[in-house]
Amino acid sequence: MSTETVVKNFDTWKSFLGERVIQAEKMGMSDETITKLAFEIGEFLDKKVDPSNYSNRAIKELWDVGTDDEKHTIAGLMVKLAKKNA
Repeated sequence: MSTETVVKNFDTWKSFLGERVIQAEKMGMSDETITKLAFEIGEFLDKKVDPSNYSNRAIKELWDVGTDDEKHTIAGLMVKLAKKNA
């Protein structure tokens, strides 16, 4: 599944991220490490993917105005949401 396919649909994105979070936990990664990785993914997506819908655009706009601490909070919340929906 391509990155573009995954990020076009928010439900697909949550499922994809949730599966990766579960895998990371099984490998023994801490919540802090997983959140740091989610932050790095967010940075990548911010630079490489143009949001194709209103939900993704809103998240990108929040990401763009956030400080690094706030972006880490967004990343942590995305990890929690993904785990809930995995």
